[in-house]
Amino acid sequence: MRYDEFCERDHLTQQEILAIGHGTLIEDPPEGFITRLPIPPMLMLDRVTHISRSGNRGRISAERDIRLDDWFFQCHFLQDPVQPGCLGVDAVWQMLGLYCAWNGGLGSGRALGMGEIEFAGQIRPHNKVVNYEVKIVRFVNFEASGASMAIGDATVSVDGEPIYTMKRAKAGTFREIAYPDYPNPSPRSIGGRMED
Repeated sequence: MRYDEFCERDHLTQQEILAIGHGTLIEDPPEGFITRLPIPPMLMLDRVTHISRSGNRGRISAERDIRLDDWFFQCHFLQDPVQPGCLGVDAVWQMLGLYCAWNGGLGSGRALGMGEIEFAGQIRPHNKVVNYEVKIVRFVNFEASGASMAIGDATVSVDGEPIYTMKRAKAGTFREIAYPDYPNPSPRSIGGRMED
């Protein structure tokens, strides 16, 4: 798919989501476009059902099919399998990073924070589908640095029942932080505090 087509899509299929993770979806990426989603098993989205913008606001919705053999059910917890709540939070960060890329943000995606989280339910092995709804309350593209940031409020539902709410989730994209020579040591092979 061409980059301009990607930026105008209103949904993405499972195959397209996987291609983003592997860096093969965009055939003509602009310089600095290295956006990736995690690949399985950390990928928490199967499809983006809706993505739209209205000025510096927007919306992104996604789904994930629950699988009886999901890796986290095997270890979290023995005889009490439940999807870790942090994976639902990570799904929202994945969606915000994707929203940044879809809006022209270049570079690598990073989670930036969360204002508030409440859990009111759980995801179990015999549930069917997790739905993620994120209302983008602000998107900013910092043209001078090539960075971008999306802030959103999210609801996570399982089989139609809302179970998590999140306020002011933040993620962004940043240039010049990718570490493509992993696992070899290089200037970017050590983490720590990023520049302010």
